[in-house]
Amino acid sequence: MHYRRDIDGLRALAILPVLLFHAHVPGFGGGYVGVDIFFVISGYLITGIIAREVDEGRFSLVRFYERRFRRIVPALGLMILVVLGLSALLYLPGDLEGVPRSALAATLFASNLWFFTDTGYFAGGADVKPLLHTWSLAVEEQYYIGFPILLMIIARFAPRWRTGVVVIIAAGSLALSIAMQRDTSGFAFYLLPTRAWELFAGALLALGAVPALRGRWLREGVAWGGIAAIALAVTCYDRDTLFPGFAALAPVLGAATLIHSAPGTSAGRVLGWSPLVGVGLVSYSLYLWHWPVIVFTEYATDMAVAGWTCIAVIAGSVIAAILSWRFVERPFRDSQAVPARTIFRFTGATMALLCGLSLALLAAGPWPSRFAPTVLAQVAGRNDISPERKRCHDIFARGARACVLGAAVAPDAMLWGDSHGVELAYALAPEGKAQGRALVQRTTSSCPPVLGYDAPKDARCAAANRAAFAALRADPAIRHVYLAAFWANGDFDDPGFVARLDRTIAAIRAAGREVVLIGPVPPQPFDVPRRLAHLTRAGRLALAEGVARSWVDGRTVHLRALFTRWQARGVRLIDPVAALCDARHCAIERDGKPLYFDSHHLSVAGARLVIARGG
Repeated sequence: MHYRRDIDGLRALAILPVLLFHAHVPGFGGGYVGVDIFFVISGYLITGIIAREVDEGRFSLVRFYERRFRRIVPALGLMILVVLGLSALLYLPGDLEGVPRSALAATLFASNLWFFTDTGYFAGGADVKPLLHTWSLAVEEQYYIGFPILLMIIARFAPRWRTGVVVIIAAGSLALSIAMQRDTSGFAFYLLPTRAWELFAGALLALGAVPALRGRWLREGVAWGGIAAIALAVTCYDRDTLFPGFAALAPVLGAATLIHSAPGTSAGRVLGWSPLVGVGLVSYSLYLWHWPVIVFTEYATDMAVAGWTCIAVIAGSVIAAILSWRFVERPFRDSQAVPARTIFRFTGATMALLCGLSLALLAAGPWPSRFAPTVLAQVAGRNDISPERKRCHDIFARGARACVLGAAVAPDAMLWGDSHGVELAYALAPEGKAQGRALVQRTTSSCPPVLGYDAPKDARCAAANRAAFAALRADPAIRHVYLAAFWANGDFDDPGFVARLDRTIAAIRAAGREVVLIGPVPPQPFDVPRRLAHLTRAGRLALAEGVARSWVDGRTVHLRALFTRWQARGVRLIDPVAALCDARHCAIERDGKPLYFDSHHLSVAGARLVIARGG
């Protein structure tokens, strides 16, 4: 296959949106689709090589993997090594332990499997996973393991069926991806069965399954349509878009149409523009390095990159990519300078070294001796959660019986809400127990207690809310209903959400129950225990303060108008803002204890403070 400048330009269209999305640059909310473009490109290029060599009877798995190792391992190995070193230097206990696990998985090209198992609601945010981006490399490598063997088998037993078999597999993968687009387990996002169709889209082009476009203006229109489809996905998608699945068709088909029709068109000449080609040439290294640069910068500064910091991390990522391409990628691709036997030995030694270092860090565990006890005391705030969280939260999906907290009597109250209600329920329980009362907890992650609310990515939410309301109506002993949720997350900007909550409150009161609305918890722009640990380490804990009160008031102004209206109807309000905030700022610690266990969930200490002052 001859070299095509436009494909390197297409690589630039893949990596730049990913970089700008991760750097929080406005206008690139769907920049993550660049990974899907990479999948199409890889499927096209690799399939073209394999199919040609299989057809000519000279395909060798050994030679194939030699080329793959030259391309992937040297730069990847160096990046993983640097990540392990910086994590050991910077990361607090609780953050460090996941890094060697992900490094071990990335080294063995199984990081997508690891992150699939590590996608629990409180498994740790992406902002502390510097190797999260290696999941896509694992998908490609797993594809490379099976696909050459498939083509060899087809060539041996059914050569005429090659394209048909690939079409059938691709269609099945696409159908599965669409069927699972509301999946919340991570399967649809991370694993090969729901991603394979994207690689097969490129593979089918390489196999000649799509007829050539003859007319010049047809090719022009199709090529620019491909660019438009990619631009639409990059600018219009966001984190709430159901993805992959149906939405992935736009970037995948956009990339496929460009590969198929761009040569000889004005779109192809644009893609062949030297700056774009230059970015495409270093795109692999840029993909490898940009995410660790962003993650470690945000971790060290304890804030999201923005402004000059954003410009610095983008520039730093590009510089790291150029150096990696020039001094790591290019030398190892030279078969004269690095013979095949050497590359296999190097790959084995690199994998052995990284596995050994990862296992050593795993054995070290959180490695608390790196920090002073006062720092560790702040880190411990992450564990200040309800001891009943595992037993009582998200139990609807498990089909378990509802949890009762407090005295060993029939409950006369219910806390209905999302994960923000878990610690609040635990904080309410002691007072109830002292009075000989009990409370039933019904909480479901990312599911506010609003009848008719349809969680964008979890069909279970609506069912859980219906079950909670049915249980309430079926139990006349329950007289008080506490509603708690992440009210400050922006849902109140939707008039439909407000109307549904209004109807929910009216329905509860029509059933003869008292409604106690627990208002919005002020979210913080940082992980609170980590911020307190960093401040303690720097001897600046006295400067600890949360988000400005003026920001909270501005963010929740229309919530408060609604709360006032509901209070006039007899709804009781517990206001976390009044409990946590003074005239200037909202507190994040009291008596040396974090009031949050992350950036927006109250710790047990925080929940007790809110209940004590607001109840």
